[in-house]
Parts: sequence; C-alpha cells; structure tokens
Amino acid sequence: MHIAWAVGKTFAHHDPDLPLLTAAMTARGLDAQTAVWDDPDVDWGAYDLVVVRSCWDYVPRRAEFLAWADAVPRLANPAAVLRWNTDKTYLRALDEAGVAVVPTAWSVRSVDDLPAAEEWVVKPTVSAGAADTARWSDPEQAVAHSRRLLDSGRATMTQPYVDAVDTEGETGILLFGGTVSHAFRKGALLTRGDDPRSLPELKEDIGPREPSADQVAFAQHAVHVARELTGHELLYARVDVVTGPDGRPRLMELELTEPSFFLPHTATGAATFADALVARLSG
Repeated sequence: MHIAWAVGKTFAHHDPDLPLLTAAMTARGLDAQTAVWDDPDVDWGAYDLVVVRSCWDYVPRRAEFLAWADAVPRLANPAAVLRWNTDKTYLRALDEAGVAVVPTAWSVRSVDDLPAAEEWVVKPTVSAGAADTARWSDPEQAVAHSRRLLDSGRATMTQPYVDAVDTEGETGILLFGGTVSHAFRKGALLTRGDDPRSLPELKEDIGPREPSADQVAFAQHAVHVARELTGHELLYARVDVVTGPDGRPRLMELELTEPSFFLPHTATGAATFADALVARLSG
C-alpha cells in the first residue's frame, strides 16, 4: 500500500515528525512518500491514503487548500473535518456542546466587548503557529490589533491570557485512532506587548509530559464531541489544554488539520500512529 504525507513546500524540511512516521510505516511494509499539497503534478488518487501533515502555508489560501482537500479521494483527516477545523470558530460549537473552552470574544471592535481580564490574546480565526497573534495588557492595543485584522478582512478572536501558561505551560495530548498516544508540555510562546509575528512559530519550548487523569478524560471528551459534531472518525487529534483559574482543564485548541505530533519527545508515538493508520486502511 502507498501513503502520502501532504506537506507545504516551504515547510517540507522543517517537520521532525516525518522521518519517524515514514520509518514506522516502512517497518510495517508500507510505502510512505512526501508530496507537496499544491503540486499540480501529483496524482493523489494513486495513494491508498493521503495524510495531511505540515501544510502550514494554507492560511492565506484556505479556499484553495479546502478545494484541494475536497478533490483528494482518500484523505485523513477528511475534507469536511478540515473545513470545520481550519476556522477557529469551531471553538464556539464545542463550547455550546459542553466542552470547557477558554472564554472567547469574537471580532472585537470596542473595549466594551473585551472579556474581563488583565491581559488578552488576540488572533485571527484562521491562523497557524501563532502567526498574527499577540498578547496585550493594554485594552486599547488589544482592540487595535483586532481592528487591524478585521479591517483587512480577517475575523478575530480575543481571549483572556491564561496565567497558568507562564508557570505550567500548555499540555498537548495526542490521540491516534481515538486512543491516547502521548502528551507534551509547551512553554509560553507569547511575550507581553510583542508585535504579532507574520509567520508560524517553528521554534517552541517543548518537552514530554505525563498528563493527569483529568486532562486525559477532558481530551477524550473533546475528541468525542468533535466526532459527533463533524460526523467523521478522526485518524489523529491534538488537544491543547490549559489549567483555568478554577484549576480545571480548559480547551485552548483542538488541532485536527495539520498539528505537530512532537514525536521526537515520545518513544512510542510514531508506532502508535502507524498502527492506527494500518487499522484505518484495514477497516
């Protein structure tokens, strides 16, 4: 069987997960190749499965990316999931379905619309790797950031900055084929008052982490709700969790499109993913 890892041309050589994934597939007798998602010469129908990986250049070309996804015969995660997940307004649907999400205000244009907080994070609803994202302690600067994005035609989201990110960081939990594989810790990425970066952040403070039982249950619930909302099974999911002011897990993001798996920080993650992929092909 033949597998394609779909990547962005600019980022194809910056994804440390790919060599580990390919080796795990080779060990199972499967051929896995890297292919650039917007290369017109690729015959996507020739593959038994196409898996979206580091397509981080989709953000300014989301419509083109989704049209590509619609045209791929066998894609993981499915095109409908990518359409739902590449606009962060999916968080509103998860919140309404009972998943505890970091409180979010949408497309803020006035200080009166800001959620109660001492600091805020402003980002576009279509973004990757903290691009065009910034942390503000001045409410006027937070609103100005949101307005700049809105005036350029990009919807925004504004959230209170979660203080626990500065102390314990975020916990990312990976589920492959619905089974928890591993977790990692991500250190604080945003510095107060920094200008928004224009490109995805590739150098992150990452290390292994043993998630708590509450975090695992929270991640499993979030993925279950996402399956219910989208109507699709998920080959992979990354649940980014922070600790809220009440000490309970809250969802920062649910990554179902092109998340880094951070496989160099786990001895078993690549094998777990490969087993889930083989099970998907066999089913």
